[in-house]
Amino acid sequence: MVQVEDLIHRYCGDNAPLEQILLQHSTDVARRALKIAKAHPELGADETFLWEAAMLHDIGITRVDAPGIHCHGTEPYIRHGMMGAEILRREGLHRHARVAERHTGTGLTAAEIERQNLPLPHQDFTPQSIEEQIVCYADKFYSKSHLDVEKTPEQAMRSLKKFGSEGVEVFRAWMERFEG
Repeated sequence: MVQVEDLIHRYCGDNAPLEQILLQHSTDVARRALKIAKAHPELGADETFLWEAAMLHDIGITRVDAPGIHCHGTEPYIRHGMMGAEILRREGLHRHARVAERHTGTGLTAAEIERQNLPLPHQDFTPQSIEEQIVCYADKFYSKSHLDVEKTPEQAMRSLKKFGSEGVEVFRAWMERFEG
């Protein structure tokens, strides 16, 4: 079992405000993800891995520039999933890395990356495994800048709509599958 809190602490270094944000956000996502897995055993989600992956999905924010949430790295925020995947692969957590790199929006396709000229490799980063999908879905309900607020499904969809209707449709399908 991965010691997620130790890993988060190590990568946050002496940045206690960032560590607190990351731990609270990740715990909220992990709790929702586990609630989904427990309500839907037919999905076959690996609950131990799901918890670990949800706790580590945003570890890449330790490398990005987002001062509003105490991130003082050099990378643009859109790359936090990629940065997290690099960190997790270096730690030997390859399966966890896939969750990190595939949780942005409802996942990013190579075509979306190219069309939006995003500073990411032109490849598919859409969630494939059930655990990747559940973490991606659960993450949409929690913001790192408003830790005390859980978004409603409507608010989550509004946030996604800014990036196109495709993400909203994926979210709706997940909502039917995971909440129904």
